[in-house]
Amino acid sequence: MLRWVLIFLIVAIIAGVLGFTGLAGNAAYIARILFYIFLVLLLVSVIMQLATGRKGPLPPV
Repeated sequence: MLRWVLIFLIVAIIAGVLGFTGLAGNAAYIARILFYIFLVLLLVSVIMQLATGRKGPLPPV
């Protein structure tokens, strides 16, 4: 998901340089939303890891 944030950020920067203000604004908005979703998922993952005490994926059985 972080890859999509970076892709939309690059599209927004290129569109902004070329003068496509509507496209740049939309791409920046999508990148911002994806960044916040990524941030929330990261925080949930860290909290779950601290709560369960696991240090990573379980080994195969």
